[in-house]
Amino acid sequence: MKILRMLIVMLVCSVLFNVIGQAENKYVGVKACAMCHKTEKQGNQLAIWQKSKHAEAYKSLTTVKADSIAKARGLTKSASESPECLKCHVIGYDGSADLLDKNYDYKDGVQCETCHGAGSGYKTLAIMKDKAKSVAAGLQLYKDDAEIEKFCVTCHNDKSPMYKGFKIKEMWGKIKHPKPKT
Repeated sequence: MKILRMLIVMLVCSVLFNVIGQAENKYVGVKACAMCHKTEKQGNQLAIWQKSKHAEAYKSLTTVKADSIAKARGLTKSASESPECLKCHVIGYDGSADLLDKNYDYKDGVQCETCHGAGSGYKTLAIMKDKAKSVAAGLQLYKDDAEIEKFCVTCHNDKSPMYKGFKIKEMWGKIKHPKPKT
């Protein structure tokens, strides 16, 4: 009976530690992820992102066209300063400064942690080599295409002034970045 109680206490402590650890994760930025995710072995994930519109998401808000859209929608700030635009074009624009690592730059747009969660808890090679440890430390993974689409449409929807419909298979094909099977 003592062993069972001790196991239960250890399990509860482990869960609490993981939840608390995830809550304290900071956004480290694409440059921290790039160190390991730019190789053939990793599927050139960095290059896929760099060639995507996600990498240009913040820059797109700095254009005259974006400002005219913001103005037409009744926003009083430029697109690159409006929370209504920033919420889908960057992460960390409205959060507490203590959630951002000193090297994080929101101008890098929709980057790795937008979809995969703040990375300070799972960014090390020792953690990333173990999928279960990575997830326990805060890495967000998706079980299927339906779950991916559910997340994507939080931004890719008719609330966006540039929305032209969202075809998950076509769009996911442009940003999909699996690690090759070895």
